[in-house]
Amino acid sequence: MNANAQIDSHPLKGASAWIITDGKAGMIVQTRGVADALGLDYVEKTVSPTGIWRILAPWGPVNPKERIGHPDSDFHEPWPDVVIATGRASIPYLRAIRRKAGPRTYTIVLQDPKSGENTADIIWVPAHDRRRGTNVITTPTAPHSFTQSRLNELRQQVPPEIAALPSPRIAVVLGGKNGVYKFTEADDDRLAASLASLADLGASFMITPSRRSHQRLVAAADKATQNAPRILWTGDGENPYADFLANADALVVTADSVNMCGEACATGRPVYIFKPSGGSPKFNRFHEALAATGAPRPLPERFAKIETWDYQPLDGAQAIAAEIEQRYARRKHMLSGLCR
Repeated sequence: MNANAQIDSHPLKGASAWIITDGKAGMIVQTRGVADALGLDYVEKTVSPTGIWRILAPWGPVNPKERIGHPDSDFHEPWPDVVIATGRASIPYLRAIRRKAGPRTYTIVLQDPKSGENTADIIWVPAHDRRRGTNVITTPTAPHSFTQSRLNELRQQVPPEIAALPSPRIAVVLGGKNGVYKFTEADDDRLAASLASLADLGASFMITPSRRSHQRLVAAADKATQNAPRILWTGDGENPYADFLANADALVVTADSVNMCGEACATGRPVYIFKPSGGSPKFNRFHEALAATGAPRPLPERFAKIETWDYQPLDGAQAIAAEIEQRYARRKHMLSGLCR
């Protein structure tokens, strides 16, 4: 009895799977996070429809020239046990596979496909998204690959340059301008003033920009911390982002990235979120839901002291996987009953 319960608790472990994205890094991170949490044996497939076929996605079909199901296609038998797709370009492929493979292939979409809840067996959306339905699951943060076991492994092998930094070590994760947040010069200066006050309290820094970080923002963070012990990654060599997350005593993250904020809140360490000018109802809902977990707090204009607080680390991938496993096991049990 106990052995069966243990098997049923992870019904998809070792199952074959395809991950379908258009190759964007943020999408790959999310799909890998869920696939790893489910224990899938997966292959990643990148799609890049062009012309009218890209314009019609996610509602239209796959270009017939791709011949889904034909042995010369990238998508043919044997069909996998699971398909995970994300991004509008991937949805026509998932629907085509679903038609060819039938119910034996369990389909999962991450993010709102915009093509209706019948697109897949399971749809995950972040809690700040408006889509709801009987096959829709939500979590406050997006899935990622920073499990507790991975973070603990990173903490067991601290790079010497990080180990040399005095505590408290502050990871500064910089995003940048997008369609929602403006990052005015005044915003950059506010962030710099806050970081400078942390430096005055004896903090050290691990600073990493993203591809969207504008030059003035990086320069402001550079100037604010130039007299403090620090590591400032400038894009040369391997990105130390993972080691920065794992080994920070506290984190400062800009509000413009759902992924970065969620990954910071996986560490269990205090997270300060800096909000530049701008915002949107959707981002506001995200940050309100995140604040309700107790993980982050707003970045002070100036630090008088460095606070500490505890919270349960947020792991969207594990939460999503647990819900998928329960629903898949119920479906499998129901189908086996019908076949008796």
